[in-house]
Amino acid sequence: MPENREANVSAAEIARFAALAAEWWDPAGPMRALHRMNPLRIAWALARFRERLGARPLHLLDIGCGAGLAAEALARAGHDVLGLDAAAATIEVARRHAATSGLPLAYRTGTAEELLAEGARFEAITAFEVIEHVPDPRAFLATLAELLVPGGVLVLSTLNRTRRSLVFGKYAAEYIFRWAPPGAHDWRRFLTPAELDAGLAVAGLALFDLSGMVFDPLRQRFDLARDVAINYLAAALRPPLATM
Repeated sequence: MPENREANVSAAEIARFAALAAEWWDPAGPMRALHRMNPLRIAWALARFRERLGARPLHLLDIGCGAGLAAEALARAGHDVLGLDAAAATIEVARRHAATSGLPLAYRTGTAEELLAEGARFEAITAFEVIEHVPDPRAFLATLAELLVPGGVLVLSTLNRTRRSLVFGKYAAEYIFRWAPPGAHDWRRFLTPAELDAGLAVAGLALFDLSGMVFDPLRQRFDLARDVAINYLAAALRPPLATM
């Protein structure tokens, strides 16, 4: 079994999001940006999984699942999903919501390091809006790489560290439009695509797709774009084992 590692989580971040658990599923509440992003990021993730893993049910980990917005959508698409979050309050809300949905969906309070120590492995992992909240992003990517089976796929979404993301992804989103709770993000912890790519490479993962997400104020939704200056999606592959 792998050796135990110290959990790569922030107690302050866990408490911040746990306090919002009861409002998580309110599409007009403090998580409304996630509600608007969710259809796009789920569709993008499912397309990347089909591209590399085929059209079949996958054993999938949704890490930092919160109250289950993405986990439920992935389960509804036919995948065997484990939703993992370090905040017990959000997991409790996720379980209650899943119970009314009828989906075969499992949730667990805990950390990626705990799963790794237990020998858990997954064909696919999603980490939506998570990496900007962990103390050590590179260690986080390394742990996710080890949780993937060879040939497995990681899909994540995050925010770029640019002047535009400071203005629109941080201040406008949190304090003007109230798409995210005030203080939810620290712009200094946002990762550029180049930094993410470097961290993936160190972890033994190969970035194979990258796309921006831009908000359309007329239709009140996010769309895919080449522009990665604010929000973006990334997909990476753990290379298959070499064959003789």
